[in-house]
Amino acid sequence: MRIGIIGLPNSGKTTLFNVLTGGRAPTTAYAGGAFQVNTAVVPVPDSRVNTLSAMYQPKKTTYAKVEYADIAGLSGAESDARNVSLSGELINAISNNDALLHVVRVFEDDSVPHPLGGVNPARDIAMLDAELSLTDLSKIENRLERLEGSLKKGKALPTFDDDQKEFEILSRLRPHVEQGQPIRDVALTPDEEKRLRGFQFLSAKPVMLVLNLGDEGKEPPISYPHQKSAITAVRGRLEMDIAQLESDDDKTMFMAEYGLTSLSAERIIRQSYDLLGRMAFFTVGDDEVRAWEVNRGATALEAAGAIHSDLARGFIRAEVVSYDDLITAGSNAAAKAAGKVRLEGKEHIIQDGDIIVVRFNI
Repeated sequence: MRIGIIGLPNSGKTTLFNVLTGGRAPTTAYAGGAFQVNTAVVPVPDSRVNTLSAMYQPKKTTYAKVEYADIAGLSGAESDARNVSLSGELINAISNNDALLHVVRVFEDDSVPHPLGGVNPARDIAMLDAELSLTDLSKIENRLERLEGSLKKGKALPTFDDDQKEFEILSRLRPHVEQGQPIRDVALTPDEEKRLRGFQFLSAKPVMLVLNLGDEGKEPPISYPHQKSAITAVRGRLEMDIAQLESDDDKTMFMAEYGLTSLSAERIIRQSYDLLGRMAFFTVGDDEVRAWEVNRGATALEAAGAIHSDLARGFIRAEVVSYDDLITAGSNAAAKAAGKVRLEGKEHIIQDGDIIVVRFNI
C-alpha cells in the first residue's frame, strides 16, 4: 500500500512525511517546482499485534506496512493560482499511489511565505482538486479521440466490443470531470472500475485532507463532500519537533506543555489504512505473529493467497477464530473448547482481526 503526500509549496508536505515516518527529511521553505520524491515504509500501528505477540512470544513479530511518498510541490503555484501545472514527472509520481494525502496549509508564518500571498485553505483545496481533474480530463479526451478513430473501422476490429464499452464509460465520465467533479464521486460498477484501472486517474484516488495547523492547534471549519475522502488535522511542525526528540521523557514533557495526549502519526496512519478499505487478519505461532493486509470483504481463499500463492492453490479449509474470542478464551486450545474456532470454506468472508490457519494440499 503506497500513499502519496501532495500539496502546494510550503504547505508542510515534508513536515507531515517526517511526522508519519519519523524521518528527518529537510523542510526548508521553497517556492519552486523542483521535482523530488522522498519515500519511507512504516509499520501500521496495531495494538492487537502487540497483544498477540505477548501471548505467543514468537521469534518474530511483523506488522502490516504502508509506504509514504512525499511528492514535490506544483510548479507555477508560486506566482498565480490560475497558472498551476503538473509536469509529466509529477503526474507519474502521483499516479503511482493508491491514495493521496493532500496537505492543506492553515498555519500563519511570515518566515514561510505562502506561494499565493496569503493563507486560504478553501482556495488551496479547490485549486489542487481542479488541477487533478484537468489532468484526468486531458487523458479522457485524448483517449476518446483515439477510440472514435478505431470504432469507425467497425466490428471487424478484434477489440471492437471492449473499445465500445470503454468509449461509453469515458463518455459518461467526461461531463462530470468537465464540471470539476472528481471521478471517485461517479458511481461505477466493479467491471467499469476494472476497465478504468489502467488509466490511473488522479481524481479517482481516495483523498484525505490533512489540515496543517499552527502550534496553537486552531482548526477551521472545512467541508469536503466527496466520496472516498476524509479530513483530519495535525500540528505539523510541533509534532515533527516532538517526534524527533531522542528522550521519551522530553517527548512527554513537551506533549504535556502543549496539551497533547498523543501524537497524530498513529491516528493518521490508521486513517490512511481505512481510507483504502483495507483490513488486517493475523497468523500466529511460536515462529511469527504477523499482520496481513487484504481488502475488506476478502474471502478465505484471497486471504490464503495473501500469505502465499501455494496456500490458495491447494486450499482445503481455513481454521478461523476472531481476535476478541481468542483473547477472551486466553489460548487457542481454550477457544476451540468453547466452540469459537470454526472451519470455513474458500468463500467465507474474513473479518478484520480474524486469526486464521490455512489447511492446504498441493
